[in-house]
Amino acid sequence: MSTTSTDTLATSQPDSGTPLLAQPADGAETEFLARIEQSINNLFDPIAAGLSSFVFYEVSLFGVEFPWIVAWLVLAGFVFTIYFGFIQFRGFKLATEIVRGKYSRDSDPGEISHFQALSSAVSGTVGLGNIAGVGVAVTIGGAGATFWMILAGFLGMCTKFVECTLGVKYREEHPDGTVSGGPMHYLRKGLAERLPGNVGKIAGTTLAALASVMILAFALGGGNMFQVNQTVAQLRDTTGGEDGLLAGDGAALIFGLVLALIVGAVIFGGIKSIGNVTSRLVPSMALIYISACAVVILFNITSVPDAFRQIFEGAFTGQGVVGGAIGALIVGFTRAAFSNEAGLGSAPIAHSAVKTRHSSTEGLVATIEPFIDTVVVCTMTALTIIIASPAIWHEGQQAVFESGDRSEAPDGVTVTSHAFETVLPWFPHVLTVAVVLFAISTMITWAYYGQKAWTYLFGKSNFSENLYRLVFCFFIVVGAVLTFGSVLDFVDATLFLLALFNIIGLYVLAPVVKRELRSFMTWVRSREVEKVD
Repeated sequence: MSTTSTDTLATSQPDSGTPLLAQPADGAETEFLARIEQSINNLFDPIAAGLSSFVFYEVSLFGVEFPWIVAWLVLAGFVFTIYFGFIQFRGFKLATEIVRGKYSRDSDPGEISHFQALSSAVSGTVGLGNIAGVGVAVTIGGAGATFWMILAGFLGMCTKFVECTLGVKYREEHPDGTVSGGPMHYLRKGLAERLPGNVGKIAGTTLAALASVMILAFALGGGNMFQVNQTVAQLRDTTGGEDGLLAGDGAALIFGLVLALIVGAVIFGGIKSIGNVTSRLVPSMALIYISACAVVILFNITSVPDAFRQIFEGAFTGQGVVGGAIGALIVGFTRAAFSNEAGLGSAPIAHSAVKTRHSSTEGLVATIEPFIDTVVVCTMTALTIIIASPAIWHEGQQAVFESGDRSEAPDGVTVTSHAFETVLPWFPHVLTVAVVLFAISTMITWAYYGQKAWTYLFGKSNFSENLYRLVFCFFIVVGAVLTFGSVLDFVDATLFLLALFNIIGLYVLAPVVKRELRSFMTWVRSREVEKVD
């Protein structure tokens, strides 16, 4: 996904209590900002600590500690892959045909095309986690973590197929032509259908409400404030630091206001506006980043075979890595889970708006999302780091190995940036452009996710939706000025709690997905027969 993990946050965030806004000359203003920040931290610290201790509780496997939530996500990927007969591979060609509009009609219900739905969802996952998170994965888990990251990406493709099919199947169509979908709808409706009596109604309503609250919390925090926060930090670093463009009193605040106006102009236009923007923005930013990776890889083409050797050997030996092979496996799966969001229930919100009469069409399209995010983008980042800056990540590995403390590893963004710098000395500036594009696309996508959770909880009306959009834009300004790690821990925890509730529903509703897939495949075969006749 587009945020980094708890590991990355620990190394990338400024010290708690230090506002991003440069220190003003007026001591009263400084004290005022400090009081606001301290109040927010005091409010969220105990909540964040409690949630994090549960969500990221570590269990032991062969002497290696890892979060149970990661095992929960990976197990789901394995189960669904077997249950649906490796549909992420069998249906990949069909998925690309659907994206190109082969099976679409203008009269199909929905708001946006398959391609726009895919690009909107990808914009919420491809982002800073692909840049910084992979740097952390290679540093802590070694080259072998890349192998497990790719495997987790393939498993995540099937999980995305299940949840996005359900998102369309149980979406709600409103009188104005708009639609709402996501875990809050398929958990409520689906469980009521599948489970007997009041058990299904109570379970579905409860899980749907909890999912909505957590989606809303993350939309305002991780999908919003973290993004603008990192954008300000990256821009400041590449424009002269404390003496550059974003230095001085009020600079970050002004930048936050400008960014709020830009994002606000998009989100007030609804999902059609979001789809139009992301369908152009996502391919552009992906092209910039992947092209840079390709340049570095091609420049070091003779080192590529050895890099793949390190990836495969490290996956099963874990030589020099804390925890050995199991450690490499856990780090790879963890990074993939944070990056592609498979099983968390966020992507179905965007995919549910697609124009289609067959819900499984969008489930098939959704399989492309983890492929782009994890199998392509994360792998290219990892390969770039391994072949271009081995000294940097080996030093980071050694520091972690000797101390046993992950905080000793160099920052993920730094590792990735230095890898590019070995071939393209000017690339940190291009990387800044990519970070800005990633952040903007992530914010507008999560604004839509949060809006659907908001309207589910508080009702759908013009006043309600506009109020939410104003609140979202307000938090963009706040995020540009303040930093509070407790808020980020809180929203990280709520996002992963989605996996707990969402995947329970996916297991119960898997037979419904299989029925929807069978229906669509029958329809496709009948069309092919008609063409032959």
